Amino acid sequence: MFGQVPRPRLVAGLGIIAITLGLVSRTPLWGIAFMTAGALLCALAVIAAAGLWHWRVKREGIVASVAQLLDQDTAACFVADAEGEVLYRNAAAGPPPADHPGDTVAVAFNGLLANPGAVLFRLQSRALAEGHAREDVVTRNGHLRLSVHRMRANAFVWRADDMGERPQARSTEGMTLPMLTAGPSGTVLFMNEASRRLFGGRIKSLDRIFRDLPLESGRLHRMDTVDGLREAIIAVVAGAGGRSEIYVLPGTGPATAAPSWDAIEDLPVPLMRIAVTGEILGSNQEARSLLSVASTDGARLSDLLEGLGRPIIDWLRETATGQALPGPQFLRGTGDRQETFVRLALNRTGRPADGQLIGVLSDVTELKSLEAQFVQSQKMQAIGQLAGGVAHDFNNLLTAISGHCDLLLLRHDQGDQDYADLVQIHQNSNRAASLVSQLLAFSRKQNLRPELLDLRDTLADLTHLLNRLVGERVRLVLNHDPELQSIRADKRQLEQVIMNLVVNARDAMPEGGEILVETRNLELKKPLERDNATVPAGQYIEVDVTDQGHGIAPDKLKKIWEPFYTTKRNAEGTGLGLSTANGIVKQTGGYIFVDSEIDRGTTFRLYFPAFQALPEPVTQPAGPPVQRRGSGAVDGVILLVEDEAPVRAFASRALRLRGYTVLEADCAETALEMLADPELAVDLFVTDVIMPGIDGPTWVGDALADRPGTPVVFVSGYAEDAFGEKQLRIPNSVFLAKPFSLSDLTATVEKQMELVPARTGPQE
Repeated sequence: MFGQVPRPRLVAGLGIIAITLGLVSRTPLWGIAFMTAGALLCALAVIAAAGLWHWRVKREGIVASVAQLLDQDTAACFVADAEGEVLYRNAAAGPPPADHPGDTVAVAFNGLLANPGAVLFRLQSRALAEGHAREDVVTRNGHLRLSVHRMRANAFVWRADDMGERPQARSTEGMTLPMLTAGPSGTVLFMNEASRRLFGGRIKSLDRIFRDLPLESGRLHRMDTVDGLREAIIAVVAGAGGRSEIYVLPGTGPATAAPSWDAIEDLPVPLMRIAVTGEILGSNQEARSLLSVASTDGARLSDLLEGLGRPIIDWLRETATGQALPGPQFLRGTGDRQETFVRLALNRTGRPADGQLIGVLSDVTELKSLEAQFVQSQKMQAIGQLAGGVAHDFNNLLTAISGHCDLLLLRHDQGDQDYADLVQIHQNSNRAASLVSQLLAFSRKQNLRPELLDLRDTLADLTHLLNRLVGERVRLVLNHDPELQSIRADKRQLEQVIMNLVVNARDAMPEGGEILVETRNLELKKPLERDNATVPAGQYIEVDVTDQGHGIAPDKLKKIWEPFYTTKRNAEGTGLGLSTANGIVKQTGGYIFVDSEIDRGTTFRLYFPAFQALPEPVTQPAGPPVQRRGSGAVDGVILLVEDEAPVRAFASRALRLRGYTVLEADCAETALEMLADPELAVDLFVTDVIMPGIDGPTWVGDALADRPGTPVVFVSGYAEDAFGEKQLRIPNSVFLAKPFSLSDLTATVEKQMELVPARTGPQE
């Protein structure tokens, strides 16, 4: 390599000097030594010259070969030696600069990079170690990808790819408005002529300009200019790669008073000039586009924006006099633009006599939409908790009412004159229980009893009832997929959903029409995203309920799932129908969407996961039979723990009528005190789940430590899944939902008593 070959001229000169010294030496021995050394140096010079000539020929050949490949390349390419001297540049790289004495790679990139020497040294060092290197660099014109490859003959090929030119950088060079581009670390990548005049030349970092970093669009910032410390409103536009474009707005101080308002017309920052009296004196293209207006001439700010809760003109006056609290305000559009939200920051122009303000706007529609969704979810959660609590209390009342009614019915036959009244009480308590289940369905806390369903059979059973519901002026049409798969759902709750949707479709067609209920198999090969929900890929059953009614307005579509929201007149709807349907479908693991057009009709689309049969479990050989107490046994001892006195009174009477011995406790603490007696024999625990103090699963877990294997019946007015994990930790336990009837209670208790081992000793 060239760096390892001695310089021929220097070596030859040293050889000639040595021979001359040998000729003039008076000592023969020294003369012979000098002449021998000189001859050796001359020979070495000849060898070095031959090596240099061979290296140059080789390098020129390599450069010529590379030139054939790079000559037509659209990217700027260079071939340089280890010292950075350019040996070749292609047409895209252009001619070498005339104002520099040497043509080097550093000089070639000096106009693009703030510190080319450091970048090139870093890349060349990596190329020496690895053979090649590449780095993406953010420049004033956009992204530049620099790559270097090491060649033989100690040469390097440099290539500069423009990854995205930013035309605005060139257009802002001649702009009268000061503008600069900064990188993510605060390095100044570009300054136009106006900003260089303002700040006194090229500045390398933002902290050399601004006193109060970080910069915030629309705020007054202090900056060091050629005329000293000044304040100006700054507009910041985020760009690709972490870059940001920074504009110093006009009319904000002596140092920036030169540019006219027309200079910001094409800026990518929404800007307005506003009078203290509310008139819009000027706006740029971005502001008009954001507010969806063709012109702001003659318009007032209050004509375009609202939402302060007080007159906007008061805010303008307070800002002009310095009395307003610092910071921007969030406003929304007026009229048809109410779905548009903007963040408006106001600042004085620096000339109080003008009575003008500069406003910097930001589009925050998406942010406000997410905020509204969060508020709605919080509201729904609060209403759901309220509904669950109300349902729990009602279930306790209904259990006592229907239970004591069952006890009365045991003493009256159909010929009794009070029998019909008791039946009416029982039926109305069941209707009340159905209403409570709607509240729990809305809050997604109802108890589901899922089973394998064929929707064709389910809808066929409903057809007669649905035809009666829709009336004679509406025709009901059912269309099923002949190979429809099964689903796993609660049949009663699913029927409620279908009936609710059909009734709504009927009400949407007061003049009559057709309701089409369709079912089909659906395979989603990729997730379906719509209405802020994502349906995972897989096999589904789709149920569509379509009407030909008046449709739902777009502004109401987002509200139809809200509880108590209804488009019907007073006394025609409760507003719980669709929210209940939504809760049932979601709790079943499905999805529900709606498509509607005004005067064209509405379609509700339901997606239920198709049932996938699980492999049959491997059965283990049965162990020796265990003798259990039969269902006919009536001598069991039951510990009943219930904090509601009416419910406890009904349950204890019902169980005693079946022959059981019932021990009553009004709380968990009392029950544990009773069980502290080791002589007390208890065959079954019947306990409420939610009670003051210790809850049901907790006290049962403590009791089972001394009485393992005792069966348990949990009862509650809440849903089973509210404490499902705790119940799973209790062996031999079942759940009975309130309100329950006398027969439900006795049947559940008898089934659990079968798990009690038969007593072998004498009976007490």
